Amino acid sequence: MLTTDFDYNLPTGLIANSPAFPRDHSRLMVIDRKNGEIFHHRFYEIEKYLGSNDVLVLNKTKVFPARIYANKVTGGKVEILFLEEVKPKIWKTLTHPGLKINTNISLSKNLFNVIGHEDQTVLIDTHLTKDKLMELLKLHGHTPIPPYIKSDRSEDNLRKVYQTVYANSVGSVAAPTAGFHFTQKLLNKLRAKGVQIEYVTLHVGLGTFAPVKSKNIEDHAIHYEYFEIDKNTVHKLNKAKESGKKIIAVGTTTTRVLETVANENHKLIVGDSNFTNLFIYPPYKFKFVDSLITNFHLPKSTLLALVASFVSFPNTAKKFKNFRSSLIGKAYQEAIKEKYGFYSFGDGSFII
Repeated sequence: MLTTDFDYNLPTGLIANSPAFPRDHSRLMVIDRKNGEIFHHRFYEIEKYLGSNDVLVLNKTKVFPARIYANKVTGGKVEILFLEEVKPKIWKTLTHPGLKINTNISLSKNLFNVIGHEDQTVLIDTHLTKDKLMELLKLHGHTPIPPYIKSDRSEDNLRKVYQTVYANSVGSVAAPTAGFHFTQKLLNKLRAKGVQIEYVTLHVGLGTFAPVKSKNIEDHAIHYEYFEIDKNTVHKLNKAKESGKKIIAVGTTTTRVLETVANENHKLIVGDSNFTNLFIYPPYKFKFVDSLITNFHLPKSTLLALVASFVSFPNTAKKFKNFRSSLIGKAYQEAIKEKYGFYSFGDGSFII
């Protein structure tokens, strides 16, 4: 299957550079994947579709100010995006420009050293414990908003808006943006209606946002990302599923956690590994997720492939041929026509 099968043209003016305010006043497209109907709402109206038979599962990961601008000791500026700690004090990073081994980098009296490369990433010895590095990033780091967002907001403001209201587990370098649309007020309303709300964690990294460069979609390898789902949550979700409740994943990251630990009997099983590189594309058969809340994604991305799979055979009657002819492709064209906001700060969709 060609990666170009997941391409579409988006007017640049529809890329959202700021979130809706209040968050739940963003627009919401409801897509019925069984009959192809599309409805337009504001996000807070999602409560009309939810009740005591529904379970919302959200990703509670928290973005840290992972991007720094530092200097090489020999001269010249460098941008570093800290991805994850792979060994004590050793971090996998993305840098611009690329850095050679033994390059020394200074930041606020701290000296970092490049010690190796792994695929397109650079391994850096920070000489700092994770807690100390986080303190340094809190003072000197920048919120790692995607490059397509053009914002003149202050760093303090970005740290608030590029974060879900329920984020509490630090570890992501990109936000689980489907959750942006929820306010505490809306979550409280849903709980009052009897909606069950559960949380998992997936720390968003290269696995989620790395572009697909292979000619064939199947040849793309997703980077491993760390996730957590505790036994109590597994028990409650399995019980809900067995009782016939609908499992609604908020975001593609939540979806990948649930589908990673689900078996063919539609049951979650806690395994030994807390890392996933699950790549979902047609004709993947979903094992646990019944509905999906998600934003409008970049062309030729793994996220778009996941959403295309969700609305295609064997999850619906219609086989996937290409994005343009699929239900999700038609929904995207409708979103473009209606001038929805796209990507991280954009509007949301609810695929039922």
